[in-house]
Amino acid sequence: MSGPTSLRPWWAQRSPAAGAAVMATGTVSVGLHMTAYEVLSRVVLGLACVAWVVLAAGFGVRLVRGPERWRAEAGTPGALTAVAATAVLGTRFSALGRQTLAEALLALAAVLWPLLLVQAARRWRRPMPGTVFLCCVATQGLAVLGATLAGAEATAWLAHAALVLFWLGLVLYGCALALFDLREVTQGPGDQWVAGGALALSALAGSKLVAADSARLYLWNDDDRGVLRAVTLALLVLDLAWYAVLLVAEAVRPLHGYDVRRWATVFPLGMTAAAVLSVAAALDAPRLKGPGEVLLWIAVAAWLAVAAGAVTAARAGIRSTAPR
Repeated sequence: MSGPTSLRPWWAQRSPAAGAAVMATGTVSVGLHMTAYEVLSRVVLGLACVAWVVLAAGFGVRLVRGPERWRAEAGTPGALTAVAATAVLGTRFSALGRQTLAEALLALAAVLWPLLLVQAARRWRRPMPGTVFLCCVATQGLAVLGATLAGAEATAWLAHAALVLFWLGLVLYGCALALFDLREVTQGPGDQWVAGGALALSALAGSKLVAADSARLYLWNDDDRGVLRAVTLALLVLDLAWYAVLLVAEAVRPLHGYDVRRWATVFPLGMTAAAVLSVAAALDAPRLKGPGEVLLWIAVAAWLAVAAGAVTAARAGIRSTAPR
């Protein structure tokens, strides 16, 4: 029987990349909400919140008790999952009408973003694994939450700030792509999927910026709106192309066994579904709704498989660290 003494050493081994589990779970909750599976969406949201609180507690404890280890981990790309996960939860809470809580999460993510982004950028070296695209994911996560809140609260400055983050995220994607090791497409442990997930999140950000406009705000003129729509559609097409390539690579060279980086596979699957559904609504393209729902249930199936693997791995890890 395991107790607190066996949990502590197991928990101490958790890496910053574990935040991808919150990203993936929160994204699935967003997708379920967009397809009107509200009860199921809230259950999944609850799991994401519990995981976020546990990871945040670990983040704080390491900062206080082990600042050297904290600084080392903060310099890894995986640390940026803290920003993205917080932004995803904020977006979901905004959809629930909890705007104050969403604003607090946006503020927290905005504080963490430059600190972790600068630390991670200092260690960029070619070639890099798929986690290098988290620089784009974290930035576009802020853009999505900012645009969502701008639309919900009719706040023009927040929409314009989100627009700046949207374009910056695309620049960071280009930087990450230049550093990415293309061999990871067939050899990666799961985080290679973030190459597509970053584009999906960018397309979601574009659709949220389009949807945030209204007669009351008048954010964009016709030319601006046309550019946003065209770029958003292009990003979605590129994301789906990555999706197809990575899916074929998985079929050709399947990966067996659980790895924490598999959460970085679930996140792009769910984000692609959310992006397709959001683009369908924002750009008035109802034909995309059906494919978006199909992609969502693929993401749900992947989430269940990875969650089962995580539970099995956690049990084995706790038993291995239990005192004998």
